[in-house]
Amino acid sequence: MSRLQVVSGKGGTGKTTVAAALALALAREGKRTLLVEVEGRQGIAQLFGTEALPYEERKIAVAPGGTGEVFALAIDAERALLDYLQMFYKLGSAGRALKKLGAIDFATTIAPGLRDVLLTGKACEAVRRKDKAGRFVYDHVIMDAPPTGRITRFLNVNDEVAGLARFGPIHNQAQAVMKVLKSSETAVHLVTLLEEMPVQETADGIEELRRAGLPVGRVVVNMVRPHHLDEDTLRAAAEDHRAGVAQALSRAGLGGARRGGLAERLVDPLLAQAAEHAGRVELERAQRAVLAGLGVPTYELPLLGAGMDLAGLYELARELRKQSVGE
Repeated sequence: MSRLQVVSGKGGTGKTTVAAALALALAREGKRTLLVEVEGRQGIAQLFGTEALPYEERKIAVAPGGTGEVFALAIDAERALLDYLQMFYKLGSAGRALKKLGAIDFATTIAPGLRDVLLTGKACEAVRRKDKAGRFVYDHVIMDAPPTGRITRFLNVNDEVAGLARFGPIHNQAQAVMKVLKSSETAVHLVTLLEEMPVQETADGIEELRRAGLPVGRVVVNMVRPHHLDEDTLRAAAEDHRAGVAQALSRAGLGGARRGGLAERLVDPLLAQAAEHAGRVELERAQRAVLAGLGVPTYELPLLGAGMDLAGLYELARELRKQSVGE
């Protein structure tokens, strides 16, 4: 299993939730995972019910079973640039003065490629970091990355900074980041729903990642709804069985089956719901076929109802473990 897991997806597909569940699933049997946020939305803190994440690694959860740990970090581009300037240029208080003058924000705004190399570089540093005994500090680093439409550009930092620096520390940093991102240490997972637009964006994203030489991991189909009707019932839903349905409802004690009776009045809404369900199942079947044609393995996570809480995250983590995450 790759040590850097990058999670992207179209907006609304639940990529942050999937990234959090993946972190919990991978933190098992004494393993340590770091969950990294790069968009400044504090979505991870909201999911885990903690205060806003600072620019430092903080333990936020333990894995199911209580032996693994999940740490989290919100990477701030300005702070990352200050660290970078201190590391290579020893600016010290001069760096802080630049921040007060707004120079740091200006630099990361006019040069988005620089911002991206700083954000990805911080995550890659965590992947490579070792303790005094020579062991990796984190077994896995999970990045809650930007949406699918921007993910290739975000990760392909070498191209992004080519116009900024063709040599020197920034160039070397980009090269070091790309060495990790294009290696077997990394996997880029895309989160989707069984709907046309998210599936199409996932297909486009996979094509872009492959063109850029970035390693595609898995497609995570999120919020999968159960099928309540078997195939025979689905076929019947498309046909006119009003009389039979009314009689069945009447036999169940739901009023008379004759015109105007309670059972007869229930027929139309029930058939409408059945037809809607049948249409959704057919749409999902078609989208599954599209995903199968991408040649990428998939995970599936169920729809857990309205909202998401910590208990839901643990449930999704267990679902991922059932599907051999980390094996």
